[in-house]
Amino acid sequence: MRKPVIGIGTDIYMKKGDRDRAFVYTTYIDSLRRAGAIPVLIPPQPENAAELVRDLDGVLLAGGFDCDPGLYGEQAHPSVETMDDRRQQNDLSLAKVARERNIPTLGICLGLQVMNVAAGGTLVQDINSQIETDIVHESDPADRVRHDVTIEKGTKLSKILPARALNVNSSHHQAIRKPGDGLNVTAIAPDGIIEGLEDPKHPFYVGVQWHPEDMAGEDSASAIFGAFVEAARRHAAAKQQAGEVSPAGVSRSE
Repeated sequence: MRKPVIGIGTDIYMKKGDRDRAFVYTTYIDSLRRAGAIPVLIPPQPENAAELVRDLDGVLLAGGFDCDPGLYGEQAHPSVETMDDRRQQNDLSLAKVARERNIPTLGICLGLQVMNVAAGGTLVQDINSQIETDIVHESDPADRVRHDVTIEKGTKLSKILPARALNVNSSHHQAIRKPGDGLNVTAIAPDGIIEGLEDPKHPFYVGVQWHPEDMAGEDSASAIFGAFVEAARRHAAAKQQAGEVSPAGVSRSE
């Protein structure tokens, strides 16, 4: 059985005196490998998004710093730390093209927010000052707090995660305010903060606010990555049946 090839949009590391680096945390790579995919990194090149997505079976939009609020017509809150613009343009392009072309897509934390902004949605820029809540949503990756979420019935996510209640980790200071066009809410925290979105008309266009890549060994994380990779596998099989060519130099055969 062929392994699907899934691209991960990279982040940018900058340090004075060093050359800039494009990178991805290995937890994303490992999660895809465990689920049976071949992960490849997509460094910033938004002008090539259409060609890249055509040769991929899936796209993963990872976590990171914030979207520029100017994208949805707002001034930045003092707490906002925008991601590098090269990454932002790349991720937005990938999100838009993958949705247009029915490429399976999984967005995680910032990735969910990018999917929403790409669809014309808006964000809560700073939960602590803009939302009344007793839940801690922002925590360090090394020691993430957890809280419950409720999975909405009748969604793709509910088929992946059959239990209505799920306990997840949390590491975000922003959240979805207005869902973008065509995106439905799939998960909600007890304080009403949106924790998941999906496009119900898309084969697999799913985003979650938590970090399943850092929940290795937990059934819910395995289920999310498993469903994503299976959707990518079906997409790869459909492309093969249609006679489309695999990416040059990449073997998908086991």
